[in-house]
Amino acid sequence: MGQEQGRLGSLLNNRWLVFVAAMWVQSVAGIGYLFGSLSPVIKSALGYNQRQIARLGVAKDLGDSIGFLAGSLCEILPLWAALLVGVLQNFVGYGWVWLIVTGRAPQLPLWAMCILIFVGTNGETYYNTAALVSCVQNFPKARGPIVGILKGFAGLSGAILTQIFAMMHTPDHAALIYTVAVGPSMVIIALMFIVRPVGGHRQVRASDPSSFVFIYSICLLLAAYLMGVMILEDLVELSHAVVVVLTVGLLFLLVVPIVVPLLLTFHFDVVSPVEEPLLPEPAKEETSKSAEQNEVILSELEDEKPKEVDLLPASERQKRIAHLQAKLFLAAADGAVRVKKRRGPHRGEDFTLMQALIKADFWLMFTSLLLGSGSGLTVIDNLGQMSESLGYDEAHIFVSMISIWNFLGRVGGGYLSEVIVRDYAYPRPVALAVFQVVMAIGHLFFAMAWPGTMYIGTLLVGLGYGAHWAIVPAAASELFGLKNFGALYNFLTVANPAGSLIFSGLIASVIYDYEAEQQAQKHHKSLLRIRRLFEVASFSGEVTVKCTGAICFSLSSLIMSGLCAIAVVLSLILVYRTRIVYRNLYSRTLK
Repeated sequence: MGQEQGRLGSLLNNRWLVFVAAMWVQSVAGIGYLFGSLSPVIKSALGYNQRQIARLGVAKDLGDSIGFLAGSLCEILPLWAALLVGVLQNFVGYGWVWLIVTGRAPQLPLWAMCILIFVGTNGETYYNTAALVSCVQNFPKARGPIVGILKGFAGLSGAILTQIFAMMHTPDHAALIYTVAVGPSMVIIALMFIVRPVGGHRQVRASDPSSFVFIYSICLLLAAYLMGVMILEDLVELSHAVVVVLTVGLLFLLVVPIVVPLLLTFHFDVVSPVEEPLLPEPAKEETSKSAEQNEVILSELEDEKPKEVDLLPASERQKRIAHLQAKLFLAAADGAVRVKKRRGPHRGEDFTLMQALIKADFWLMFTSLLLGSGSGLTVIDNLGQMSESLGYDEAHIFVSMISIWNFLGRVGGGYLSEVIVRDYAYPRPVALAVFQVVMAIGHLFFAMAWPGTMYIGTLLVGLGYGAHWAIVPAAASELFGLKNFGALYNFLTVANPAGSLIFSGLIASVIYDYEAEQQAQKHHKSLLRIRRLFEVASFSGEVTVKCTGAICFSLSSLIMSGLCAIAVVLSLILVYRTRIVYRNLYSRTLK
């Protein structure tokens, strides 16, 4: 009995259980991805026009990306408390919207509805932050795969929640708003005490690579399954029983990863022979002074060592650094050198947000993310109109496809970037530059507008956009530390709405409206000629402003491709500036 309780305790503190629970959290965290399905219900129930719905969409985007409070609370409060705050925001925001839409609460002004949408969507920033912070701390040597998989499930959550709602088979479309308010809240409450740091750096096992391969296999199978279900539901009118079976299959795939922590706990030994031993902690009173002195000496060493030392092989570099460090200790003890107080952390150490904001590397990363992910989000936001302008009747097919490619881009970006840093000790932003080249090519395909290029462009841009959100958070944790990762991550997410506001609001939409007006004027002149010929008195001069043809987005796509090229240059500059940091971090892992 005691042994079984010990096994149960080991399971609850297993980092793989935390990872699987975080995957489930992320599977319901993408509330913002469902706004396209919620907005028609809100529009018809409240009598809004498209401009008012667009304002609600802006509130949704801001709530989805502004997570400063979430990052701060995840540092101050236990993660379960931060998750509970997110649950309350999610439930109150969308729960109130549901009451208004169904007539159970009085209708509010548009600005108040924007606040409710912002508050409800902002709850997901707590889910994302808590999941990433806990798992990156538990898997410090596998940050790329961890971030990629978790962000991938967040991107796929819209499709998952939509499929679950389809199983409910209710004629009440407002029930989807109720599902968004209640469903994620129930899942988070059930898991909020599991998602936490558990000292995962001490749980390294020889089976870890196999566990990651299994998780990756499930991710690929899940993406293929969802793609098949979407295509099947689009082509064939399925009965409710078949939809239930397909949804149960989806839920089964989501549950399968629990096999990893169960096998590690109940089948294999609890203590692994490759578990990293903990060094005995010396008494604080004996080490406080020496630790402070060591920190000062090491800071002085960083400033004084010759730059060519970093270019030496690992073994020779360690000898040279140890020799220089010993000389500095002796010189400091004799008073022959005055040791400087360090003015701030070096790259690879723990930064606060304010310390990171004065670093050029941080702004290089932020700007590259803004250009790359902003151009990708512009495509995502305008994909319906892009496909419509080219004559495609079913725009939702491309919307569904880009969500799948987004998921695979996040998973694949995390994996590829981890191979780059582990096997070659190259900076992680190398992978970011590669995917930005892929995005630039995808935008070029959109600009060409040849037959079939919509499918290729959707694939390339979806993969590239998703990879940004696997690579950048992992790189930020490596360059600026894990201690304040929540605040750093949530500042970086601001690049998403900022890029969308600039590129979609000021470039793509302006060009689209201009081309639409030009076409409308030509159409209006033609109708006037017809009126003069037939003297149709009932003719109305109002013409719907709508753009058709490749001209609608070709120039915008060319501009987006150029922005991605600029992002590639910025990423390569970041690679050059951080190559020594990554060599020091990962040179020991080289095979």
